[in-house]
Formats: sequence, C-alpha cells, structure tokens
Amino acid sequence: MRLARCHDLAVTTDLLDLARAGDEEAFRELLEPYRRELEVHCYRMLGSFTDAEDVMQEALLAAWQGLGAFEGRSSIRTWLYRIATTRCLNARRSARRHRPAAAPPGARPPRPTRLGEVTWLEPYPDALLDGLPGADPGPEARYEAREAISLAFITAVQRLPPRQRAALILRDVLGFPASEAARILAVTDESLTSALKRARASLRDDMPARPRSRPPDRAAERDLAERLTRAYQAGDVAAIVELFSDDAWLAMPPFPLEYQGRELIGAFLASVAFRDGRTYRLVETRANGQLAFGAFLTEPQPADMDANGLIVLAVADERIAAMTRFPASVLPRFGLAR
Repeated sequence: MRLARCHDLAVTTDLLDLARAGDEEAFRELLEPYRRELEVHCYRMLGSFTDAEDVMQEALLAAWQGLGAFEGRSSIRTWLYRIATTRCLNARRSARRHRPAAAPPGARPPRPTRLGEVTWLEPYPDALLDGLPGADPGPEARYEAREAISLAFITAVQRLPPRQRAALILRDVLGFPASEAARILAVTDESLTSALKRARASLRDDMPARPRSRPPDRAAERDLAERLTRAYQAGDVAAIVELFSDDAWLAMPPFPLEYQGRELIGAFLASVAFRDGRTYRLVETRANGQLAFGAFLTEPQPADMDANGLIVLAVADERIAAMTRFPASVLPRFGLAR
C-alpha cells in the first residue's frame, strides 16, 4: 500500500512538473481522475446541468492558468475543489434571476399549492454517474451518495445561501475534514462551523417537506413503470393518479407551479398534460438516481411523435411520492431525441 502511494505521488509530481512546463496532455492526465466528480460538485452547487458545464470549463481554464501558483500545500484534489467552488460561488452571485416560464398556449392549469423558487433546476443523467471515480464520500459525510444527488436534495440546497450551501456540500456530502473545507472556502474554521450549523438547521426544516427518493423493491418499481407507461399511452388520468401517494408533489421547472395531493395533480394532468385527447409514449431512463421517462406526444399527431419532456419520479412505499417534469430540451442529454 505504501509503495503504491509513493508511486502515485511520484507520477503526480512528474505530471505536475510537465504541466507547469506547458504540457497540455500532462495537464489533462493530471486532472482526469477528478474531472467527473468536480462536474457533479458544480451541479450540486448550481442545480443546473447547463450552468455546471459552463462553470466547469471556467474552472479548468483557471486551473491551467494558475498551475504555476500551486505550491503543493494541499493535494491537487483539494486545490481543484477550491477553484471549482469559487467559480460556482461567483456564478451564482452574478447570475441573473431565471424568469419562470409561462404555461403553454391553450392550457388552463388549476391554482397551484405553491410557487416553486428553484425554477432553474435541471436533471442529471445517471449515465454520467456510473463508475464515478474518486467520488466516495469521506468518513465525515452525513449523506449517502444516492440521497445527495436526488432532486429533493438538489432543490433543498439551492435554497441555502451560497456559502452555507458550499459548506454543507463539502462537509456533509463529500466528507472533507473541517480544516480542509475551510481552506477550500478561504475562511476560518469558526466561520465554516457557523455556516455549516445554519445550513444543517435549514435543511432539517426543508427536506421533510419534500419526499426523499428511496430505492423500492425492483419488482415493485418495474410494475409501477409498466402501469405508468400503459396509463400515459391510454391517456388515462385516473389510472395515473392512482399511482401517487396521498401527499405527493408535482413540479415542472422552469414553470413555478407546484401541486400537492392527488386531486390537484389529477386536475393539472387533465387540464394541461392530457388536454385535447393527448396520449404519450414513455421511454424509460434514469436521472438523479431516480426512475425517469422521456415523454413523446403521440396524439393528436400520431404520424410524428413529438418530444414533450422528461419525467423524473421519487418512489416511496411503491407509490410516486414526487413527479418532476422537465422540458424536452433536456432529452438529448439522456440519449433521447425526437
């Protein structure tokens, strides 16, 4: 084990020396073990797949330009997290507020239970999470990997002030020691502890209001997927509503409307999703560690299926605890096109 560590350190040192000398291939090789986990970190920080991609590119450029200033006082991984986290904080401060989208023409949605705040939320494909290198949380992490990528968690942390969000993700999701997390954020240990305490308190208040995704029995999940697919294909709103729990939520960013309970969810589906006799074909996929479907409109245009959106489900006790519907623009990320 010690010999392996020494070898890894020597390889890293050699790559670092080459990269500092301007070798771009050495720089790419140096960063490759951390690239995917840094992308997921940016996504957790920003809640938007698109924003995370943009900020990640900025962070990589900043790392390349700042490599000469890296003094080796921390690991390469910690240094990269500091750059990426700083870019995420700057991006959120400078971002214009996303304008909520309007309801589609001809739709008359019912009055919502509430208006959602995180209208910029986007899903993350499970295909990009498979075999994530170096992403095992440290021993001080409080959240399991599945919970920390769920839509419920991503939505909840977006409501935290940016530095509280960063402190919680670094400590409770990634498991960085307190001193290391403080260095990443360039704050004192006391400031980090204070921000983390407030973030944990806010999340305790927020998370119970939004159902968490727990993996059900695989056979039960398969049965639910088949029943939902048949009901969408038949345009059977009653059959779809039957699959929801009594206190389930329906959300649809970038639309701010959010509905709780079977009655309101059924009213929305009938007046918007299935209006004018619409029916859909569902194509199964996965997003944020959750069961998901690409939805394609088949009626009233049966000759040409029209990409309609992505549906992501939180499943608990063999029922749908939350359904989040995203626009069709996210489908290509999941290998689903018109």
